[in-house]
Amino acid sequence: MHDTTTRITRRQLADGREIIYVDEPGAPERTAVDPRPVEERVHAGEIRWDALVGDWVAVASHRQNRTFMPPKDECPLCPAGHGSMPSEIPERDYQVVVFENRFPSYSVGAEGADAPDAAGVFGTRPASGRCEVVCFTSDHEASFKDLPVERVRTVIDTWADRTRELGARPEVEHVFCFENRGKEIGVTLPHPHGQIYAYPYLPARSAQLLEAATRHHERTGRLLGADILAAERADGSRVVISGTHWTAYVPFAARWPVEVHLAPHRDVPDLDALDGAERDELAAVYRDLLGRLDRYYVDEAGGPVRLPYIAAWQQAPAKKGRDVSRLHLQLVSVLRGPGKLKFLAGSESGVGGWVNDVAPERAAARLREVAP
Repeated sequence: MHDTTTRITRRQLADGREIIYVDEPGAPERTAVDPRPVEERVHAGEIRWDALVGDWVAVASHRQNRTFMPPKDECPLCPAGHGSMPSEIPERDYQVVVFENRFPSYSVGAEGADAPDAAGVFGTRPASGRCEVVCFTSDHEASFKDLPVERVRTVIDTWADRTRELGARPEVEHVFCFENRGKEIGVTLPHPHGQIYAYPYLPARSAQLLEAATRHHERTGRLLGADILAAERADGSRVVISGTHWTAYVPFAARWPVEVHLAPHRDVPDLDALDGAERDELAAVYRDLLGRLDRYYVDEAGGPVRLPYIAAWQQAPAKKGRDVSRLHLQLVSVLRGPGKLKFLAGSESGVGGWVNDVAPERAAARLREVAP
């Protein structure tokens, strides 16, 4: 980590999963023991080859049993002693915590069989990798935008640290840091948290980004992400925030009714490559951007609408294409109006033909309008 004052404490939960406490100066030592009885750890299963489209699919039937929208006093992400149910986090208070997911799609002990199919149709592999939960705060009622800027910086350092460590694992091909917020997105735990997936292959969307970046670099000798950023900054009509190190803009061909990309001005492959000044500004700009999302729509009474969103960090693959890839955040919402969802219906789900009902320039103007 670039912030050398941050303290990292690694411990184990009752079933052997790792838990990592990330603390700012002055935080108490993390010594609490998981009081839950030792249970058999749940491991991921297998990934199956979808020969029709040339992609892998994880089969993880144990995830059907994961905790679903519990009441506050049964939240497994609240600190120990704050509810009627045992917590995933043994400490009675915490700042930022990372732990291995109890119901992983990918894990080190994946139990699937490595069985390549001679015909190339029914191949399987163990779903090796790692799924982590990142808790941003112990406050159950908070949201990421409510965090102080210093805490946002700690989360950024945590993402960067986990990107570096997970990407170095031999079985990992890609590291994806993301946050889902809102029941409309499919969140099963309302406590403010994100996740990190370390995949044993390059997922389809990431592979598409790499292919496009590689083609552009071969043709021009330049980075596609840098050229897009320069073009958006020059045009200006879709720019939302322009800082010293970062620019937020609504992309020219936005697919979602609300979609913002946040990109660094310097060419970097991933979060770990950001320097201290870039991380400092990112903490302020990202918090600003999330706040604007919750002022984007107003309800019939004129009050703000809490916007569901997916915040997806698009990073370079862990092992290949790092010289042509460029970091950016893709922040999207499925809400096309108060109480109205953008459904991925026939065209989007059937053939991948996207239709956006909102002009990107209009969305950018609204995001500028609701600046703090």
